[in-house]
Amino acid sequence: MSFQDDLRLRCIESGIDIGEDTIERLGVYAKHFFEWNSIHNLSGAKSKDALIDNIIDSLYPLKFIEKPKNLLDVGTGAGFPGLILATAMPDIEVVLSEPLNKRSSFLRFVSFQMGLEHIKVEKRRVEQLEYEPFCLITSRAVTDTSLLFDLTKRVSDNNTRYLFYKGSRAEDEALEAGVRECSQIVERGDRRYLYINEC
Repeated sequence: MSFQDDLRLRCIESGIDIGEDTIERLGVYAKHFFEWNSIHNLSGAKSKDALIDNIIDSLYPLKFIEKPKNLLDVGTGAGFPGLILATAMPDIEVVLSEPLNKRSSFLRFVSFQMGLEHIKVEKRRVEQLEYEPFCLITSRAVTDTSLLFDLTKRVSDNNTRYLFYKGSRAEDEALEAGVRECSQIVERGDRRYLYINEC
C-alpha cells in the first residue's frame, strides 16, 4: 500500500478524523522527509511505519483539545508535533520554533512544498520570540513542564493552553509545576498527553 493508504488506515484505527487534503499533504511531507532524513538525520524515524507512528502521535490530541486560533510549537525538530498539527488545521496561524539550521531549513522547505501558507518558521529559541500571547503552546520531548512554562512566559498569558507530549512522569511534572488541578492527562500506550487549560 502507498504511504497515504497506510496513514489513512492508521487514522481510522486510532479514531482520528482528518480530511483527504490532509492525507495527501502528509504524503508530500513523507516524500521529502525521507529524502532529507537520509542526508541530514533529522529524526530517528527511518521507516514508513515509524514515520506514521510519529504522525499519529502528533495528531492524536485533535480528539480532545479545543481548537485554538493560533499555535506555537516549541522545538519542532522534523515537524512533530507542530507541522503535523498545522497540516490538519489549515485555518489557524502556526509558528514553529526550531533553532537548529538543518531542521528549520527543512521545515521551511517542506511547508512550502505542502502548500501550508499559514506556517511561520522561527530559527530562534522560544525565549527569544516576540509575539502576542498564543492560544495554544505545544511541545514534544523538549524539557520538563516547569521549564517550558518559564521559557514561554513572554508569549503566553492566563488564557494560554498548553499541550505537552510526555511519558510516564507527566503527572509528577504537572504536580511539580502546580498545574495538576487544571490538567487533563490522556494516555495512549507509553505516551501521556498533558493538556493544561486556564489555571
